[in-house]
Amino acid sequence: MKYIKFVFLAVVALALVLLALANREPVTLTVLPGGLAEWVNWNLVVQLPLFLVILGGIVGGLLIGFVWEWFREYRQRAEAKAQRKERDRLAREVESLRGKANEGKDDVLALIEG
Repeated sequence: MKYIKFVFLAVVALALVLLALANREPVTLTVLPGGLAEWVNWNLVVQLPLFLVILGGIVGGLLIGFVWEWFREYRQRAEAKAQRKERDRLAREVESLRGKANEGKDDVLALIEG
């Protein structure tokens, strides 16, 4: 299984290198459309190789997805934390009840019954 993982990662790395080599031409990125940039009197223009734009879009999408899922799963994490607290409280209560039930008994018999 470990070798399959390394082969898969090598294929992905090779595909990314080929993508970068095939898309080296610079492209112009502007933050705002022309009319809006004139109205606001501000615009940011950057020239980058196309492969950086493609890979940046992929990385940006992954980050947005990870953050979205982290917020979406908040309820499940909070519920799991509450259940862990309840489980620990009940375990402490069971141990204290076992101790009270075995008070005054022989230690060996208490261990056998417990």
